[in-house]
Amino acid sequence: MSSSLNAARRARELAEVRETVVDLLVVGLGATGAGVALDAASRGLSVAAIDAHDLAFGTSRWSSKMIHGGLRYLAKGQVGVARESAVERGVLLRHTAPHLVTAQPYLLPLTPEVSSAQAGVVMAGYRLGDLLRASAGTPRRSLPGPFRVPASRALALVPALRPYGLRGALVSFDGRVIDDARLVVAIGRTAAAHGARILTRCRALSLSGDGAEVRDERSGDTFTLRARRVINATGVWAGQLTASVSMRPSRGTHLVLRPGALGGPRASMHVPIPGEGARFVLVLPQPDGRVYVGLTDEPVDGPIPDVPEAPETDIAFLLEVLNSVLETPVARADVAGAYAGLRPLLTGDGRTADLSRRHAVVAAPDGVVTIVGGKLTTYRRMAEDAVDAAFPHAPRSRTARLPLVGAGAAPPMGSGTGAAVASPGRGLGAPGGVPLRLVERYGSDAAAVHELARRDPALAETLPLGITVAELVWAVRHEGALDAGDLLDRRTRIGLVPEDRAAALTAAERVLRDHA
Repeated sequence: MSSSLNAARRARELAEVRETVVDLLVVGLGATGAGVALDAASRGLSVAAIDAHDLAFGTSRWSSKMIHGGLRYLAKGQVGVARESAVERGVLLRHTAPHLVTAQPYLLPLTPEVSSAQAGVVMAGYRLGDLLRASAGTPRRSLPGPFRVPASRALALVPALRPYGLRGALVSFDGRVIDDARLVVAIGRTAAAHGARILTRCRALSLSGDGAEVRDERSGDTFTLRARRVINATGVWAGQLTASVSMRPSRGTHLVLRPGALGGPRASMHVPIPGEGARFVLVLPQPDGRVYVGLTDEPVDGPIPDVPEAPETDIAFLLEVLNSVLETPVARADVAGAYAGLRPLLTGDGRTADLSRRHAVVAAPDGVVTIVGGKLTTYRRMAEDAVDAAFPHAPRSRTARLPLVGAGAAPPMGSGTGAAVASPGRGLGAPGGVPLRLVERYGSDAAAVHELARRDPALAETLPLGITVAELVWAVRHEGALDAGDLLDRRTRIGLVPEDRAAALTAAERVLRDHA
């Protein structure tokens, strides 16, 4: 298939770009960089997109998995940023990735620590967010409005809540992505289907307005990649390749709780952070049974690591806030793993939590265009703005209605408010005996992935999280996975829990040996 990424295609296209001049070189293959590659290629431009590591290696895979409508920005008076988020959320929910992005209920428990006045302010904010939804053109059948539930219903949705003093809960809806790394892979594969050359393990050593010095991290070869325009989409690392931007990164840490740690919650939660007004800790149940709890917002100084560490201070803070609403506290031993991402914030005054999430397109004197800031939800608009800046006379962007790879099998969710709370998962069918879990992750590719396992019993072997060996084979043949880290840490999320990663490592290495 034209969207397939694999080692053979990489080798062929890497040889091609060394002998030609492309219209656009994109550096960075997170959500924004992959989005830039798709936007430009779908306009008819020739594109090479490189990354020193892998698709979704950096910040894009460390998110809360929320596709949100910008309510937090609205509370700070950033109306333009909030509406942009709401519009882009609707694009993902309805048009480009309905197989990966769905509506999710979020419950805010009304504990004794939340006064009636505070609850009123929060509900007013939720209703303003619902007005944003309407102004963005997203129908209520795709994203229900907010409402209040009694304590009995709140406890049915989140059984681990402390019942004493619970007055009920406020329920709101926002978007969530099944897996942020899989979203990036879908964007990259869609770009490849439109002719973009997606080249991982290619490190930009230096940039100029007409190309870059690049090192193939697999062979060690260094070469010049020539282009008519260059877009730097390396996020938090952007300042290392150009002096035109100055970054002030902040760290967002999440906990990974073992399945069953919260008794199987049926909704996500907003847990208020004491003394922080509109800031919350998020409790995010995952389809695999794990629960993510996040996130912090702490400034980061000094060198920027490839993979940030989640410090114990962040873990302790998140547990303290979470336990403030639970009947039985979650212990440190219940934390199976933790991850941290770095937000690519532009330098500004004040706390990193208060800096604007508005993105910026910056053109350097040498012609390099850098796209920074923003958030996962608005990657598509960021990409569009960057390509417009680099190619002001190019055809208009098509990506607002361009389905990503896999989108064909997943109609938008059509359940009403009550049904969505009762069943916050996907509203998708699973034809022909294809497991729903595969449909949620692969969309229209799910049947082909399932067929691999059906034809070969060895590929039906189940790994942690219910991932099959067939899914690893699919990732090698079609999703550009080149090593065990690609398979376990990004194409699947097995690697978020160290013991799960260790249990699956032998199978990953066998797949790479036998199927690459």
